[in-house]
Amino acid sequence: MSECTHDCSSCGENCGERTEPQSLLKPHNPAARVGKVYGVVSGKGGVGKSMVTSQLAVLARRAGHRTGILDADVTGPSIPRVFGVHRRAMADERGMLPVETDTGIGLISVNLLLDNETDPVLWRGPIIGGVVTQFWTDVIWDVDYLFVDMPPGTGDVALSVFQSIPLDGIIIVTSPQELVGMVVEKAVKMAEMMSVPIVGIVENMSYLLCPDCGREIPLFGQGKTLAAADAHHLRLLARMPLDPVLARLADQGRIEDFQGQWLAPVAEAVLSGE
Repeated sequence: MSECTHDCSSCGENCGERTEPQSLLKPHNPAARVGKVYGVVSGKGGVGKSMVTSQLAVLARRAGHRTGILDADVTGPSIPRVFGVHRRAMADERGMLPVETDTGIGLISVNLLLDNETDPVLWRGPIIGGVVTQFWTDVIWDVDYLFVDMPPGTGDVALSVFQSIPLDGIIIVTSPQELVGMVVEKAVKMAEMMSVPIVGIVENMSYLLCPDCGREIPLFGQGKTLAAADAHHLRLLARMPLDPVLARLADQGRIEDFQGQWLAPVAEAVLSGE
């Protein structure tokens, strides 16, 4: 046995002096003010977490709340682009300052720190996890609601977020394909292991709305998300269609101009604390 450091949180020995592990949650910057924090997660990539995160922030801002987005998807950051933000984040003696969008939503993302936003982030997992933690501990947030755009899956960075940031809840994003049950179960089990409440589920790319007759066309088949939600006693809060208008505005960096209300039930659940 190595010499005891009396830090049971980092020790695997089962000795007589062992106590309960210490919390790994980190305090935010002393100059910051942070209200509720919600993570947007999925068990796989490509389901639209960033789109959901962006729209939730926009809806919360329209409701009159100070809102921010912490882009934890370090190797695939897209949040600044959909808001049309290309400025560098600045800092002062107190810490790092979020970059604000046209409507006043605060953003922090690795793309706001790079010399060229198209440069790849060739960092190993522990370094990426450390950067995400610093986005919480070093940034001077002034928000009522902070949304964390999580990386896909349940790896190092997701674990860093769950362990370091005191999440008030998570929203799980899925798509309608058959493997949705497995994707949801992975996210649910991680949330349960980390004792984080689940607000509910959003099914993205649920259907295409016919521009002529208004009929819903399920391009990927009938969604299995409701069955997965029922299996875990969760709420299916919203079904988002494939919307060409939303896609075009995101490509143009004008996500704040989108007027769709697909995620209004999700925003209501978050803002009401249900």
